Amino acid sequence: MSDPLLGGKRIILGVTGGIAAYKAADLCSKLVQAGALVDVVMTEAATRFVAPLTFAALSGRAARADMWAAPGGDTIAHVRLAAEADLVIVAPLSANTLAKLALGLADNLLTSTLLATPIACAPGAEGAPWVLAPAMESHMWANPLTQSHMEALRGRGAVQVGPGTGRLASGALGAGRMAEPAEILAAARRALARGGPLAGKRVLVTAGGTQEPVDPVRYITNASSGKMGVALAEAAADLGAQVCLVHAPLAAPVPWGIESVPVLTALEMSEAVLARAGQTHLLIGAAAVADYRPEVAAAQKIKKTPGQEGLVLHLVRNPDILGQVAEVRKETGWPRMVIGFAAETQDLLANAGAKLRAKRLDMIVANDVTEPGSGFGSDDNRVTLLFADGRQAPLPAMSKLDVARRVLAAALEETRWPE
Repeated sequence: MSDPLLGGKRIILGVTGGIAAYKAADLCSKLVQAGALVDVVMTEAATRFVAPLTFAALSGRAARADMWAAPGGDTIAHVRLAAEADLVIVAPLSANTLAKLALGLADNLLTSTLLATPIACAPGAEGAPWVLAPAMESHMWANPLTQSHMEALRGRGAVQVGPGTGRLASGALGAGRMAEPAEILAAARRALARGGPLAGKRVLVTAGGTQEPVDPVRYITNASSGKMGVALAEAAADLGAQVCLVHAPLAAPVPWGIESVPVLTALEMSEAVLARAGQTHLLIGAAAVADYRPEVAAAQKIKKTPGQEGLVLHLVRNPDILGQVAEVRKETGWPRMVIGFAAETQDLLANAGAKLRAKRLDMIVANDVTEPGSGFGSDDNRVTLLFADGRQAPLPAMSKLDVARRVLAAALEETRWPE
């Protein structure tokens, strides 16, 4: 299936010399599977690690490395590729090519092509966004010259992803590993989303099930995996938003480029949300927040005692986070829009509608968590959207990412959110 951001896009994939070039083959394959048209441009050093034929087979297009070759009579390939590019990715980016790009040198096909492709920092600007994935030995990466070159390109609008820390080709451990293809793919999507309908807007999403401690080794929680919240954060970022994910423990990774604010308890989540609510255009409360917590958490592990038949815990109410947000919004007008979630086991629409009204939400997403293949822990969901004006929009079963996209599409139809 074609990716909504990458599908149909013309991408220059620059590959430079380094053992991480083998990962570029996987990246090329993933880009093609997403529906992108990939033109691979290699340095001569890169061909010593992976043959151009490999990339040609993966992309279905000729992989180029020779500045002086003109396959099919294409004598000015660097100019044509630059003019057609929607996005530039260089992975791996060696210290040598990084220096050349920062200084504007153009002594091979890749550097010539990129010099002809200005870094587009805004939608409609000349050129194309650049995504750079440096990979080199840790001392080379830490060298002040390398750092100044990377800083110069970031200053011109290039997106840097990685490098990571781990085992390097030398056998040493340190910073310099190329980011994984999935991370680079996510960075590419973020770069292409800069001009989306939520560009310049701040979105806050809560996710996961809070954990309320009983003692140092036990806690009260629920079955929420956080997958729906993660999907919502990704869908909002795909529309160009600046996204903050305030989350309890998750069963899914936080997508690249999204601010992660990890919390454990409902009190911690409340504090994190309220600290940001006044600067948030859209708040989506998808977390499964515990309604109650133990009044006192034992300082040491609670032990069984001889003859003890039970244990009594005194629970107290946790703050109603969306209720708190409603009060902030009443006073300040922020957040501009608030969407809640209702995970129910009975009387789905009645209970969700009551929550919508009580918390003065603009929209609520209702789902029956007892439905097979839907709800907590599942990769799919079946929901009904309820709006403040009484409208209802039931959706068929679909992936949580597709649900998230439908929720965001509905939000965009509701308001334009002034600055």
